[in-house]
Amino acid sequence: MATKDDHHHIENDPGYKGLKVNKGVKDAPTINPNLNKQLVKRKKQLSVDEYVNGIREGNVTILSRAVTMVESALPEHQKLAQQIIERCLPYAGNSIRLGITGVPGAGKSTFIESMGMHIIRQGGKLAVLAIDPSSERSKGSILGDKTRMEKLSGEDNAYIRPSPSAGSLGGVARKTRETIILCEAAGFDTIFIETVGVGQSETAVHSMVDFFLLIMLAGAGDELQGIKRGIMEMADAITINKADGQNVERAKLAQAEYRSALHLFPPTKSGWVPEVKTCSSLFHKDVDKIWDMVLEYVSMTRKNGYFEGHRRSQAKYWMYESINEQLRNNFYHHPLIKAALPDNEQMVLNDEKSSFMAAKDLLDSYFKNI
Repeated sequence: MATKDDHHHIENDPGYKGLKVNKGVKDAPTINPNLNKQLVKRKKQLSVDEYVNGIREGNVTILSRAVTMVESALPEHQKLAQQIIERCLPYAGNSIRLGITGVPGAGKSTFIESMGMHIIRQGGKLAVLAIDPSSERSKGSILGDKTRMEKLSGEDNAYIRPSPSAGSLGGVARKTRETIILCEAAGFDTIFIETVGVGQSETAVHSMVDFFLLIMLAGAGDELQGIKRGIMEMADAITINKADGQNVERAKLAQAEYRSALHLFPPTKSGWVPEVKTCSSLFHKDVDKIWDMVLEYVSMTRKNGYFEGHRRSQAKYWMYESINEQLRNNFYHHPLIKAALPDNEQMVLNDEKSSFMAAKDLLDSYFKNI
């Protein structure tokens, strides 16, 4: 008769000669038995010293963790982040900060990769950061950019960081500025700040960079209609991208149009005359000339004293921006204001109270109770 071990298979009974059924294998569990252990095993919280030393040594993993702290809304993370930034501040400031903006489809990602590879081949270290206040709605495109910049993201001397995934422009911009400090302390000598969103983000980028580059596209209709006058006035240079193949002549025509338009603007405080250049990022044509122009600008503005003065005025601007942001956040998060705001809003909508009176009442209530 069948033994206890193989009673499942009657074929193994001695009465069935020539038959043998091997014992089955026990089914593997559908859930990893070590899952709980893995969940419990969390990343060890680093001290401020460990963060600063890791950043100074160029450890990209520790740099990324520090940037995550900067982007976090948790008070304990913010406190730690500010301590790290304060400690890194003496080692910051030694980079060229380049702001890059442009109309959708102008080829910003291809341009950044092409110029980035040129800088790295010359021995530079590059960090690419993004400002994307629209990401709360659209989820942004910088992660897509990261996959498009395959060569650059694979380089040891390149660091590509998406912008915070949500928040006001002021908040995202402040966090980007703090990230610049950490990247410079980590030894990155060139910082690209790309604007992904549209509108006021260009102003925010302009307030934290040394050189502001506007990337445009030729042959896409009326060249001067697609961009605001204010953004053109901020630009230290305009680049007509995709100047290749049949597009070369159109790029030259666009170049002439932009040069004429720039002559209408008042002279810049830096003494620099904004230039208009053409390039083809896809074929790496004349991208090096644009970088040479940036270096020429930095050299000129360092000599005439504008470079350092401009950075000091930017630091002052961000001090006031931070005060404004903190006051606004504290006001709207105050329990009394949270409770009183809907009623006041409704009274304004019903024409029972003026906008100014509602604002005054809310502010009076806030200042009495802080």
